[in-house]
Amino acid sequence: MKIVAYMAQSLDGFIAGVNGELDWLEVIENPEGSDFGFAEFMSSVDALLMGRNTFEKVLSFGMWPYDKPVYVASNALTEVPNELAGKAHIISGELPSMLSELQKQGINTVYLDGGKLFQSALSSGVLNEMTVTTVPVVLGQGISLFGDLENQVQLKFESSEVLLNQLVKTKYRVVTQQG
Repeated sequence: MKIVAYMAQSLDGFIAGVNGELDWLEVIENPEGSDFGFAEFMSSVDALLMGRNTFEKVLSFGMWPYDKPVYVASNALTEVPNELAGKAHIISGELPSMLSELQKQGINTVYLDGGKLFQSALSSGVLNEMTVTTVPVVLGQGISLFGDLENQVQLKFESSEVLLNQLVKTKYRVVTQQG
């Protein structure tokens, strides 16, 4: 099973403001309406495993943007809104057991979405690759992309691309963790 992440971060390493704000992602003008390769990335995955906080943030957008199955990692939620029946599913437990369950369902490539899930995948050594787009804004505080990792994680640079002459999208493969 391949586990991948696709994240945006501020220059100082935050994925959201202190209260989960994402308005800083809109500071870059995007006249052509580019998705910066997100559709191509989504075509490479079988399903999403999304954290509860990220799920609640997506629900606040007022439209469901995914055509792939979404599994919401939560030990607190018991059901998804009726309009998402068949599109989103609750899954609980520790990350390795959730991934095992998804693999039993024939899912080969999982897109992890959400800061805590990302950090857990990185800490537990199950993340295979990550694409991080850095936005030229300094938030000063917020929700950290990497958090406090217990072990060093070695990455191998795969590619980098400048978007709109301002964003830097970089792809890494996770090589090893050192404790």
